[in-house]
Amino acid sequence: MIEIRMDGDPVAKGRPRFNRQTGRAYTPEKTARFEDRLAWVAQVVMRGQPLLDGPLHLVFWSHIAVPTSWSAKKRAAALRHDIYPTSRPDWENLGKTIDALNKIVWSDDAQIVTGTVHKRYSDRPRTEIFIEAMLPGG
Repeated sequence: MIEIRMDGDPVAKGRPRFNRQTGRAYTPEKTARFEDRLAWVAQVVMRGQPLLDGPLHLVFWSHIAVPTSWSAKKRAAALRHDIYPTSRPDWENLGKTIDALNKIVWSDDAQIVTGTVHKRYSDRPRTEIFIEAMLPGG
């Protein structure tokens, strides 16, 4: 199993932006910075290992900071996981940031055949990604 952990606020994949002068699409800077950091952390974890081959299972955890405006009671409930982050960023766009792991962990994220994306509050914001090869017939 490959385990990738990166401290800091999780960032969802932003919609492509367009330069009106050139007509070209580009990735928003906040997304690009997050994906660059994620790619770097993955390279450190992989330490030159070969790319994962075949079908993969992925579990993606986004640990989101509890809003500072919340009362101590509400904050405690969030940290106990009695309250979940049901606002933005949405889980789908958080999960899309795995594009940064192409050619570092696997050849293409199309190899992921099963997976889940989780959001929860934490007093230590971070992103955690767990990847494992699927067994034949599994």
